[in-house]
Amino acid sequence: MRVFRGIPARADVPIALTIGNFDGVHLGHRAMIARLAEMARPPALPVAVMTFEPQPQEFFAPDQAPARLTSLHEKLTILRDCGIDRAYVCRFDYAFAQLSASEFIARILKDGLAVRRLLVGDDFRFGARRSGDFSLLKSRAPTSGFQVEAMTSVVVAGERVSSTVIRTRLEQGDFSGAGQLLGRPYAITGRVVDGDKLGAKIGYPTANVQLKRAKAPLSGIFVVEVDGLGNRAMPGVASLGVRPTVKERGSPTLEVHLFDFNASLYGRRIAVRFLKKLRDEQKFADIDGLVAQMDRDAAAARDYFFTAEAQRRREGAEERRQ
Repeated sequence: MRVFRGIPARADVPIALTIGNFDGVHLGHRAMIARLAEMARPPALPVAVMTFEPQPQEFFAPDQAPARLTSLHEKLTILRDCGIDRAYVCRFDYAFAQLSASEFIARILKDGLAVRRLLVGDDFRFGARRSGDFSLLKSRAPTSGFQVEAMTSVVVAGERVSSTVIRTRLEQGDFSGAGQLLGRPYAITGRVVDGDKLGAKIGYPTANVQLKRAKAPLSGIFVVEVDGLGNRAMPGVASLGVRPTVKERGSPTLEVHLFDFNASLYGRRIAVRFLKKLRDEQKFADIDGLVAQMDRDAAAARDYFFTAEAQRRREGAEERRQ
């Protein structure tokens, strides 16, 4: 997949395009990508997405913008795995926000991207003051050189798939429900960076994972599995929050303690998969109180994995008997 930062003045090739934030790249997004690929087949157009950095809500109201399900790097990786040929990352700034709907069609879709097939959501709005919609796109399509379709929402188990619903499920600790709408287990992927080494000093060395987002969609203590360290997932327990016991005004931090693992992880990119929420983050009177609770958290996480493994063995034995 080729990644373009910004929109060129003139396109190099015509494309099939869909537009959006694609936060989480959930089943609704995947359905759009699949439909766009069908639209692109004759005449074999590159399948492309246009997304924004920052996301529009983060630009207009950063304090009220929702937490990101995926960082830009995570989003682009998932889009690549979905078969996208080109990703145009458009910087959303004041100048872009002031483009009229007509300018957006002429300068972005027609000149900059040479769009021949366009797929948008049925509630898609664009241009200054959100003045453009599907009706305008359809009316301008013949003179702008593209065909346009609107796609209705995807419904799973009677619920519309959306990033908002997924965030709600994650906040509630419903990882199974969130995974059902995402089409995969929820994970945060990032590079392990240097930390303050407090975990190692108190007997719980941790991998500090870059979040690359202003807000995280989760907070608390979790049972996790970590991918990216070998042929199998590594079990552990993780904290995602501001660490109120050791920081007065901390920023969101993801720390992962892996069980029975002592190799250096600095610089490695890992994926932290969330399996169960153990508790909310809390402030303790002192470090001894924090360590005592961490002992209980680790024991609960180990018990989770022990129970899950016993269940897998029972199911395997049942299958063999059948």
